[in-house]
Amino acid sequence: MKPYVLAFSEIDTTKQELVGGKGMNLGECSRIEGIRVPAGFCVTTEAYQHVIGENEAFHRLVDQLNHQKAGDKEKINALSKQIREVIEAAPIKADIAAEIKRHLLNSSPELAYAIRSSATAEDLPSASFAGQHDTYLNIIGSDAIFAHIRKCWASLFTDRAVIYRIQNKFDHSQVQLSVVIQQMIFPQASGILFTADPITANRKILSIDASFGLGEALVSGIVSADCYKVQGDTIVDKRIATKKLAIYGRKEGGTKTEQIASDKQNTETLTEAQILELARIGRRIEAYFGSPQDIEWAIADGAFYIVQSRPITTLYPIPEEADDGENRVYISMGHQQMMTDPIKPLGLSFYLMTTPAPMRKAGGRLFVDVTPILAAPASRAGFLKMIGDAEPLIKDALTTVIERGDVITLLPGDVPITSEASVTTTHFEAKIENDPTIVADLMQRSQASIEVLKQNISDKSGLELLDFIVEDMQELKRILFDPQSSAAIHTAMDATLWLNETMNAWLGEKNVADAISQSAPNNNTSEMGLALMNVADVIRPYPEVIDYLQQAQAEHFLEDLPTLVGGPEALDAIQDYLQKYGMRCAGEIDITRTRWIEKPTTLIPMILSNIKNFEPNASKQKFEQGLQTAVAKEQALMARLEALPDGEAKAKATREVISLIRNFIGYREYPKYGMIYRYFIYKQALLKEAEKLVQAGIMREKEDMYYLSFEELREVVRTQALDLAITDERREAYKVYEKLTPPRVITSDGEIMNGAYKREDLPTEAIIGLPVSSGVVEGRARVILNMEEADLEAGDILITAFTDPSWTPLFVSIKGLVTEVGGLMTHGAVIAREYGLPAVVGVEGATTRIQDGQQIRINGTDGYVEIL
Repeated sequence: MKPYVLAFSEIDTTKQELVGGKGMNLGECSRIEGIRVPAGFCVTTEAYQHVIGENEAFHRLVDQLNHQKAGDKEKINALSKQIREVIEAAPIKADIAAEIKRHLLNSSPELAYAIRSSATAEDLPSASFAGQHDTYLNIIGSDAIFAHIRKCWASLFTDRAVIYRIQNKFDHSQVQLSVVIQQMIFPQASGILFTADPITANRKILSIDASFGLGEALVSGIVSADCYKVQGDTIVDKRIATKKLAIYGRKEGGTKTEQIASDKQNTETLTEAQILELARIGRRIEAYFGSPQDIEWAIADGAFYIVQSRPITTLYPIPEEADDGENRVYISMGHQQMMTDPIKPLGLSFYLMTTPAPMRKAGGRLFVDVTPILAAPASRAGFLKMIGDAEPLIKDALTTVIERGDVITLLPGDVPITSEASVTTTHFEAKIENDPTIVADLMQRSQASIEVLKQNISDKSGLELLDFIVEDMQELKRILFDPQSSAAIHTAMDATLWLNETMNAWLGEKNVADAISQSAPNNNTSEMGLALMNVADVIRPYPEVIDYLQQAQAEHFLEDLPTLVGGPEALDAIQDYLQKYGMRCAGEIDITRTRWIEKPTTLIPMILSNIKNFEPNASKQKFEQGLQTAVAKEQALMARLEALPDGEAKAKATREVISLIRNFIGYREYPKYGMIYRYFIYKQALLKEAEKLVQAGIMREKEDMYYLSFEELREVVRTQALDLAITDERREAYKVYEKLTPPRVITSDGEIMNGAYKREDLPTEAIIGLPVSSGVVEGRARVILNMEEADLEAGDILITAFTDPSWTPLFVSIKGLVTEVGGLMTHGAVIAREYGLPAVVGVEGATTRIQDGQQIRINGTDGYVEIL
């Protein structure tokens, strides 16, 4: 039988299931040399189970609770209250009570105790559960202790704890609770110590919050605290708060809140020597646990005591780098690729094989080391100009890094970081000949190469297959980084910027390229959205098919389509679409993501939306309307320019730039299409290989390969052996990564650098972003985080974290676009301009600051959102 009670001295990392995260960490802290932990013990989860294990009312209520969603607050409130009442009424069985009393008798029975909850799903790397369960201070006497043990057990089912578990996908019946019973410390002061700065995430800055009396006053938020920042052995910052209240223990038990004398309210809580001593204690605890810690401390009679330590779960991991002692600056690849979700190991591996950029992994994402570029004056100004055009928030953060001067060492020969060439000249330097056949040839060569790949990979297996993929990746890179292809893309981007900035200077008109870009040829991503409208046209005349699609759930729904009236026609249309675009999906740069052709039901909501929102032949009308807008805008510009001084030369230069935009801007989307197509062919071949490994008993399921790097997968194929613990561990790590928000810019100290928009003359309550597609529209906000759950009405404004090309079919139904991530030349912005949708991107926290269903106005010309 497992024990009902364990002393701290008996607790280590193997006891977490018995004593929960808090109890385990206290047991571990008590082992650290030189660290004082008030004596105590844990009433284990075995005791909790022994008390409630056979309680039928408890299990019946918990079973009902497991079927609730976070939004069902009234039902959660009622069920949670009943469960707490059942637990608090349950008697503590005699054998458990005897064990508790035996540990209490080891010290004086008149001693006061702190009684704290310690859940098994607590203080984990993936979820802290901080503040979710109850703590009781200064409890005296065995009867009171037993009552408060039951109160702690019951706190497992407070509304806040229940909702937190639902949001973090923890089963209520699987989470158990231990109770920590610890001798009370009556401190002169107490507080919280973070071994990494909780504001900036800098691992070299240690942060201390301190106030008088018990720490509950600070934790509960009723008092302000002094804040001290320590770097190394130096106090680098002090902020002394006015401390009006403190909580102290009462002689008869419990606590009381007292007013602090006015002449002491602004007294520093700790001396400088105490601050540095506490900092050294924090670093010792951090070193023991091997990760940054959130530590609760108290000082009594000049001695520091640790009453809790847990990992800081909110810090973003530092990109992997050789430990050469040099500071580094990294920028997020995901913010540039419009995919900030984590990527599984095989996906990371393929992207690293594709790109020549100096990428580093962190939190399931990729970051580019831009330190050398920023350090060198020859590359710095151009890089900042380029990144500013694409992602202004990254540029602003990098500018802060440079101006601070304490992160990286700048090489001599500096140039002003704001220097930019004037664009108001009539001369534009194209990087490529203005020949529309160039794009057609590039696309044809890429498609021909894909057809060759399909043929050559078909008979490959085993090591031969993996070696073939490595060889073919060279062909992919040759196509992606073809100088002519790059020149076409950069010419279109530069021409767009030149047109916008020059027309603003000459004519006072903003963002004219937005209209000029509409319905540009050779944009396969915008064509993808229009093509799905054509699929809707085929299905629209057949009510039986529409009804079937509205009910379709199974992934094999296409198999039953031919039995319906209009089914064969619908099947042909959907399959033709999948043949051309089926390799796409949300987050498509991750090769492991499920493609549309693998899960065709993903397309059903978009097809049904098109049937509901559009008349027949709407795709052609939409394209023609965009084309007319572009032609009309060019004619209007020419008329205005020709009326200016030197107007003929200005009109000629502008006409040539417009021609470059029309010829090349559509191609901006094609190289990624070719890359994703190739990735899908690789994936199909590798899945067949994984199936063989499953049949041989080496893998449990094909998807195990997603949690291996390409080289690791090759080794598994070679050796026919796999340690499944590796894939299990990486599955769990991926779940943690999903909860992290990647920063745009992070340093090798872990400091997150945030940029800001520096614009004035906007409405007071405006939510600011980056203008990427002109126009002002009002409509209903639809906050959509998962494309498969999209339910759009004509005229809705889409609010989401990011969009990659797979979101394009939704664009045909909406009136405007707002994203948290993006820049002027990212995919969503390009397609928004192509469709003539007002769009604002790079809006920090858009999906939480804007509520689903709110009426909003977006200004895509000046870059802001207003909630109406």
